[in-house]
Amino acid sequence: MAMTMHPSTEQIQAPSRRVSVIDIARGVALVAMAIYHFAWDLEFFGYADPGMTAYGNWKLFARCIASSFLFLVGVSLVLAHAKGIRWPGYFRRLAMVSAAALAITVATWFAMPGTFIFFGILHQIALASVLGLAFLRLPALLTLVIAAAVIAAPNYLRSDAFNHPALLWIGLSTFNPRSNDFVPVFPWFGAVLTGIGVAGLALKAGLFEKLARLQPGAWSRPLSFFGRHSLAFYLIHQPVMISLVWAFAQIFPAPVETREVTFLKSCQRSCEQSRDTDFCSRYCVCMLDELQKDDSFDRLYAADQSPELKARVGQTAAMCSANTDNQTIPGGAQ
Repeated sequence: MAMTMHPSTEQIQAPSRRVSVIDIARGVALVAMAIYHFAWDLEFFGYADPGMTAYGNWKLFARCIASSFLFLVGVSLVLAHAKGIRWPGYFRRLAMVSAAALAITVATWFAMPGTFIFFGILHQIALASVLGLAFLRLPALLTLVIAAAVIAAPNYLRSDAFNHPALLWIGLSTFNPRSNDFVPVFPWFGAVLTGIGVAGLALKAGLFEKLARLQPGAWSRPLSFFGRHSLAFYLIHQPVMISLVWAFAQIFPAPVETREVTFLKSCQRSCEQSRDTDFCSRYCVCMLDELQKDDSFDRLYAADQSPELKARVGQTAAMCSANTDNQTIPGGAQ
Protein backbone atom coordinates (compact mmCIF):
# COMPACT_ATOMS: atom_id res chain seq x y z
CA MET A 1 0.00 0.00 0.00
CA ALA A 2 1.41 3.41 -0.94
CA MET A 3 2.56 5.61 1.90
CA THR A 4 0.76 8.92 2.36
CA MET A 5 1.39 11.92 4.53
CA HIS A 6 -1.93 12.78 6.11
CA PRO A 7 -2.80 16.45 6.51
CA SER A 8 -2.97 17.90 9.97
CA THR A 9 -6.31 18.75 11.55
CA GLU A 10 -5.81 22.39 10.59
CA GLN A 11 -4.97 21.69 6.95
CA ILE A 12 -7.65 22.51 4.41
CA GLN A 13 -8.40 20.20 1.49
CA ALA A 14 -6.86 21.08 -1.84
CA PRO A 15 -9.24 22.01 -4.67
CA SER A 16 -10.81 19.01 -6.39
CA ARG A 17 -10.06 20.29 -9.91
CA ARG A 18 -7.08 21.86 -11.63
CA VAL A 19 -6.48 25.53 -10.95
CA SER A 20 -6.00 26.92 -14.45
CA VAL A 21 -4.85 30.29 -13.10
CA ILE A 22 -1.69 28.59 -11.81
CA ASP A 23 -1.01 27.12 -15.26
CA ILE A 24 -1.51 30.55 -16.82
CA ALA A 25 0.84 32.17 -14.31
CA ARG A 26 3.46 29.53 -15.08
CA GLY A 27 2.92 30.14 -18.81
CA VAL A 28 3.46 33.88 -18.36
CA ALA A 29 6.72 33.17 -16.51
CA LEU A 30 7.84 30.87 -19.33
CA VAL A 31 7.16 33.53 -21.99
CA ALA A 32 9.05 36.09 -19.90
CA MET A 33 11.94 33.64 -19.61
CA ALA A 34 11.97 33.15 -23.38
CA ILE A 35 12.16 36.93 -23.87
CA TYR A 36 15.13 37.14 -21.51
CA HIS A 37 16.90 34.21 -23.16
CA PHE A 38 16.36 35.75 -26.60
CA ALA A 39 18.02 38.95 -25.37
CA TRP A 40 20.88 36.82 -24.00
CA ASP A 41 21.22 35.09 -27.37
CA LEU A 42 21.46 38.45 -29.14
CA GLU A 43 24.17 39.49 -26.69
CA PHE A 44 26.02 36.18 -27.10
CA PHE A 45 26.16 36.57 -30.89
CA GLY A 46 27.21 40.21 -30.72
CA TYR A 47 23.95 41.92 -31.67
CA ALA A 48 23.67 43.57 -28.24
CA ASP A 49 26.24 45.17 -25.99
CA PRO A 50 28.22 42.76 -23.79
CA GLY A 51 26.87 42.52 -20.27
CA MET A 52 23.46 43.89 -21.27
CA THR A 53 21.47 41.09 -19.62
CA ALA A 54 23.70 40.89 -16.55
CA TYR A 55 22.99 44.33 -15.10
CA GLY A 56 20.25 46.86 -14.49
CA ASN A 57 16.67 46.19 -15.52
CA TRP A 58 17.55 43.01 -17.40
CA LYS A 59 19.13 41.54 -14.26
CA LEU A 60 16.05 42.53 -12.24
CA PHE A 61 13.85 40.97 -14.93
CA ALA A 62 15.79 37.69 -14.72
CA ARG A 63 15.52 37.59 -10.93
CA CYS A 64 11.79 38.22 -11.06
CA ILE A 65 11.38 35.35 -13.53
CA ALA A 66 13.40 32.92 -11.40
CA SER A 67 11.56 34.00 -8.25
CA SER A 68 8.17 33.48 -9.89
CA PHE A 69 9.11 29.99 -11.11
CA LEU A 70 10.32 28.91 -7.69
CA PHE A 71 7.35 30.49 -5.94
CA LEU A 72 5.06 28.45 -8.20
CA VAL A 73 7.06 25.31 -7.39
CA GLY A 74 6.13 25.83 -3.75
CA VAL A 75 2.50 26.50 -4.60
CA SER A 76 2.35 23.40 -6.79
CA LEU A 77 3.85 21.21 -4.06
CA VAL A 78 1.04 22.22 -1.73
CA LEU A 79 -1.69 21.80 -4.34
CA ALA A 80 -0.39 18.40 -5.45
CA HIS A 81 0.22 16.91 -2.03
CA ALA A 82 -2.08 18.67 0.44
CA LYS A 83 -4.16 15.51 0.74
CA GLY A 84 -1.06 13.35 1.19
CA ILE A 85 2.01 12.84 -0.94
CA ARG A 86 1.19 11.01 -4.14
CA TRP A 87 4.47 9.14 -4.33
CA PRO A 88 4.26 7.63 -7.87
CA GLY A 89 3.55 11.00 -9.50
CA TYR A 90 6.00 12.75 -7.23
CA PHE A 91 8.90 10.42 -8.06
CA ARG A 92 8.07 10.51 -11.77
CA ARG A 93 8.15 14.31 -11.84
CA LEU A 94 11.31 14.44 -9.71
CA ALA A 95 13.07 11.98 -12.01
CA MET A 96 12.13 14.04 -15.08
CA VAL A 97 13.37 17.31 -13.60
CA SER A 98 16.58 15.71 -12.27
CA ALA A 99 17.32 14.10 -15.64
CA ALA A 100 16.71 17.42 -17.40
CA ALA A 101 19.02 19.21 -14.97
CA LEU A 102 21.76 16.65 -15.60
CA ALA A 103 21.28 17.01 -19.35
CA ILE A 104 21.66 20.78 -19.06
CA THR A 105 24.90 20.36 -17.10
CA VAL A 106 26.38 17.91 -19.61
CA ALA A 107 25.32 19.98 -22.64
CA THR A 108 26.68 23.27 -21.28
CA TRP A 109 29.89 21.56 -20.11
CA PHE A 110 30.69 20.72 -23.74
CA ALA A 111 29.27 23.93 -25.25
CA MET A 112 30.58 26.48 -22.71
CA PRO A 113 33.01 24.75 -20.30
CA GLY A 114 34.10 28.02 -18.69
CA THR A 115 30.56 28.98 -17.66
CA PHE A 116 28.70 25.66 -17.68
CA ILE A 117 25.53 25.31 -15.62
CA PHE A 118 26.27 23.15 -12.58
CA PHE A 119 23.40 24.37 -10.38
CA GLY A 120 20.79 26.27 -12.33
CA ILE A 121 17.03 26.69 -12.07
CA LEU A 122 16.26 23.01 -12.79
CA HIS A 123 18.79 21.81 -10.21
CA GLN A 124 17.19 24.16 -7.68
CA ILE A 125 13.69 22.91 -8.54
CA ALA A 126 14.76 19.27 -8.16
CA LEU A 127 16.38 19.85 -4.77
CA ALA A 128 13.58 22.15 -3.58
CA SER A 129 11.02 19.50 -4.52
CA VAL A 130 12.71 17.21 -1.99
CA LEU A 131 13.45 19.75 0.74
CA GLY A 132 10.01 21.31 0.38
CA LEU A 133 8.28 18.14 1.57
CA ALA A 134 9.57 18.79 5.08
CA PHE A 135 7.60 22.05 5.20
CA LEU A 136 4.20 20.90 3.95
CA ARG A 137 2.90 20.19 7.44
CA LEU A 138 4.45 23.18 9.19
CA PRO A 139 2.24 26.17 10.02
CA ALA A 140 2.20 28.50 7.03
CA LEU A 141 3.38 31.53 9.02
CA LEU A 142 6.36 29.59 10.40
CA THR A 143 7.28 28.56 6.85
CA LEU A 144 7.18 32.21 5.77
CA VAL A 145 9.48 33.18 8.64
CA ILE A 146 11.95 30.47 7.60
CA ALA A 147 11.66 31.67 4.00
CA ALA A 148 12.69 35.16 5.07
CA ALA A 149 15.67 33.73 6.95
CA VAL A 150 16.79 31.70 3.91
CA ILE A 151 16.54 34.77 1.67
CA ALA A 152 18.49 36.91 4.13
CA ALA A 153 21.16 34.29 4.91
CA PRO A 154 23.67 35.27 2.18
CA ASN A 155 23.84 38.76 3.65
CA TYR A 156 25.10 37.41 6.99
CA LEU A 157 26.48 33.88 6.62
CA ARG A 158 28.91 34.03 3.70
CA SER A 159 32.23 32.38 4.53
CA ASP A 160 35.42 31.14 2.90
CA ALA A 161 34.43 27.71 4.20
CA PHE A 162 31.86 27.54 1.38
CA ASN A 163 34.32 28.49 -1.38
CA HIS A 164 35.19 24.87 -2.18
CA PRO A 165 33.78 23.90 -5.60
CA ALA A 166 31.79 21.07 -4.03
CA LEU A 167 29.95 23.56 -1.79
CA LEU A 168 29.22 26.39 -4.20
CA TRP A 169 25.65 25.14 -4.80
CA ILE A 170 24.78 26.12 -1.22
CA GLY A 171 25.13 29.82 -2.09
CA LEU A 172 27.14 31.04 0.91
CA SER A 173 30.54 31.40 -0.77
CA THR A 174 32.28 34.76 -0.73
CA PHE A 175 32.17 35.01 -4.54
CA ASN A 176 29.74 34.16 -7.32
CA PRO A 177 31.08 31.40 -9.59
CA ARG A 178 31.12 31.80 -13.36
CA SER A 179 28.01 30.12 -14.69
CA ASN A 180 25.35 30.97 -17.25
CA ASP A 181 22.64 30.05 -14.74
CA PHE A 182 23.43 29.93 -11.02
CA VAL A 183 20.48 29.45 -8.64
CA PRO A 184 21.89 28.22 -5.30
CA VAL A 185 19.94 27.06 -2.25
CA PHE A 186 20.51 30.37 -0.44
CA PRO A 187 18.66 32.59 -1.15
CA TRP A 188 16.55 30.94 -3.86
CA PHE A 189 15.03 28.13 -1.80
CA GLY A 190 13.38 30.98 0.10
CA ALA A 191 11.16 31.65 -2.94
CA VAL A 192 9.94 28.04 -2.85
CA LEU A 193 9.22 28.29 0.88
CA THR A 194 7.37 31.54 0.26
CA GLY A 195 5.19 29.72 -2.26
CA ILE A 196 4.53 26.91 0.23
CA GLY A 197 3.63 29.38 2.97
CA VAL A 198 1.38 31.54 0.81
CA ALA A 199 -0.33 28.47 -0.65
CA GLY A 200 -0.94 27.16 2.86
CA LEU A 201 -2.66 30.39 3.83
CA ALA A 202 -4.63 30.39 0.57
CA LEU A 203 -5.85 26.84 1.19
CA LYS A 204 -6.99 27.72 4.67
CA ALA A 205 -8.91 30.71 3.29
CA GLY A 206 -10.48 28.63 0.51
CA LEU A 207 -8.90 30.85 -2.15
CA PHE A 208 -7.88 28.01 -4.46
CA GLU A 209 -11.42 26.65 -4.58
CA LYS A 210 -12.55 30.06 -5.80
CA LEU A 211 -9.70 30.24 -8.33
CA ALA A 212 -10.54 26.75 -9.61
CA ARG A 213 -14.00 27.99 -10.59
CA LEU A 214 -12.60 30.71 -12.81
CA GLN A 215 -12.84 30.02 -16.53
CA PRO A 216 -10.41 32.30 -18.45
CA GLY A 217 -11.16 33.04 -22.08
CA ALA A 218 -9.60 31.63 -25.22
CA TRP A 219 -6.70 34.10 -24.93
CA SER A 220 -5.31 32.05 -22.06
CA ARG A 221 -5.13 28.71 -23.86
CA PRO A 222 -1.56 29.05 -25.19
CA LEU A 223 -0.32 30.21 -21.78
CA SER A 224 -2.20 27.43 -20.04
CA PHE A 225 -0.75 24.89 -22.47
CA PHE A 226 2.79 26.14 -21.85
CA GLY A 227 2.17 26.06 -18.11
CA ARG A 228 1.01 22.44 -18.20
CA HIS A 229 4.09 21.43 -20.20
CA SER A 230 6.62 23.72 -18.54
CA LEU A 231 9.54 21.28 -18.52
CA ALA A 232 9.24 20.55 -22.23
CA PHE A 233 8.97 24.27 -23.00
CA TYR A 234 12.06 24.99 -20.89
CA LEU A 235 14.17 22.34 -22.60
CA ILE A 236 13.07 23.13 -26.15
CA HIS A 237 12.77 26.90 -26.41
CA GLN A 238 16.40 27.92 -25.94
CA PRO A 239 17.96 25.43 -28.39
CA VAL A 240 15.38 26.54 -30.96
CA MET A 241 15.99 30.26 -30.42
CA ILE A 242 19.78 30.04 -30.30
CA SER A 243 19.72 27.95 -33.49
CA LEU A 244 17.61 30.61 -35.23
CA VAL A 245 19.92 33.42 -34.11
CA TRP A 246 22.94 31.36 -35.19
CA ALA A 247 21.38 30.81 -38.61
CA PHE A 248 20.66 34.54 -38.91
CA ALA A 249 24.26 35.29 -37.92
CA GLN A 250 25.56 33.16 -40.80
CA ILE A 251 23.77 35.45 -43.25
CA PHE A 252 23.93 38.78 -41.42
CA PRO A 253 26.84 38.53 -38.97
CA ALA A 254 27.15 41.07 -36.18
CA PRO A 255 30.02 43.57 -36.34
CA VAL A 256 33.21 42.02 -34.97
CA GLU A 257 34.70 43.85 -32.01
CA THR A 258 38.08 43.30 -30.38
CA ARG A 259 38.33 41.77 -26.93
CA GLU A 260 39.48 45.13 -25.63
CA VAL A 261 36.36 46.92 -26.86
CA THR A 262 34.16 44.14 -25.50
CA PHE A 263 35.90 44.34 -22.12
CA LEU A 264 35.51 48.11 -21.91
CA LYS A 265 31.80 47.96 -22.76
CA SER A 266 31.14 45.22 -20.23
CA CYS A 267 33.19 46.99 -17.55
CA GLN A 268 31.43 50.29 -18.22
CA ARG A 269 27.97 48.73 -17.94
CA SER A 270 28.90 46.97 -14.70
CA CYS A 271 30.56 50.03 -13.18
CA GLU A 272 27.67 52.36 -13.98
CA GLN A 273 25.42 50.40 -11.65
CA SER A 274 27.08 52.26 -8.78
CA ARG A 275 29.23 55.11 -10.19
CA ASP A 276 28.89 57.91 -12.74
CA THR A 277 29.86 57.64 -16.39
CA ASP A 278 33.01 59.75 -16.20
CA PHE A 279 34.42 57.75 -13.29
CA CYS A 280 33.63 54.46 -15.02
CA SER A 281 35.29 55.49 -18.29
CA ARG A 282 38.54 56.28 -16.47
CA TYR A 283 38.31 53.26 -14.22
CA CYS A 284 37.74 50.78 -17.05
CA VAL A 285 40.63 52.13 -19.12
CA CYS A 286 42.83 51.75 -16.04
CA MET A 287 41.66 48.15 -15.55
CA LEU A 288 42.39 47.27 -19.17
CA ASP A 289 45.84 48.87 -19.12
CA GLU A 290 46.86 47.17 -15.88
CA LEU A 291 45.60 43.71 -16.84
CA GLN A 292 47.45 43.90 -20.16
CA LYS A 293 50.79 44.50 -18.44
CA ASP A 294 51.09 40.75 -17.97
CA ASP A 295 49.03 37.75 -19.11
CA SER A 296 46.08 38.53 -16.80
CA PHE A 297 43.87 39.85 -19.59
CA ASP A 298 44.41 36.75 -21.73
CA ARG A 299 43.81 34.47 -18.74
CA LEU A 300 40.62 36.33 -17.91
CA TYR A 301 39.24 35.65 -21.38
CA ALA A 302 40.34 32.03 -21.11
CA ALA A 303 37.92 31.68 -18.15
CA ASP A 304 40.80 31.14 -15.71
CA GLN A 305 39.27 30.92 -12.22
CA SER A 306 42.46 30.44 -10.24
CA PRO A 307 42.68 32.17 -6.82
CA GLU A 308 45.85 33.89 -7.97
CA LEU A 309 44.11 35.57 -10.93
CA LYS A 310 41.09 36.52 -8.82
CA ALA A 311 43.44 38.15 -6.31
CA ARG A 312 45.23 39.98 -9.12
CA VAL A 313 41.95 41.30 -10.58
CA GLY A 314 40.74 42.32 -7.11
CA GLN A 315 43.96 44.21 -6.36
CA THR A 316 43.84 45.89 -9.77
CA ALA A 317 40.23 46.94 -9.23
CA ALA A 318 41.07 48.44 -5.84
CA MET A 319 44.06 50.31 -7.24
CA CYS A 320 42.18 51.63 -10.30
CA SER A 321 39.25 52.68 -8.13
CA ALA A 322 41.52 54.62 -5.78
CA ASN A 323 43.48 56.21 -8.64
CA THR A 324 40.31 57.23 -10.47
CA ASP A 325 38.86 58.75 -7.30
CA ASN A 326 42.07 60.77 -6.85
CA GLN A 327 41.77 62.06 -10.41
CA THR A 328 38.20 63.22 -10.04
CA ILE A 329 38.06 64.71 -6.53
CA PRO A 330 38.92 68.40 -6.00
CA GLY A 331 42.64 68.78 -5.63
CA GLY A 332 43.35 65.36 -7.15
CA ALA A 333 45.83 64.79 -9.93
CA GLN A 334 44.56 65.53 -13.41
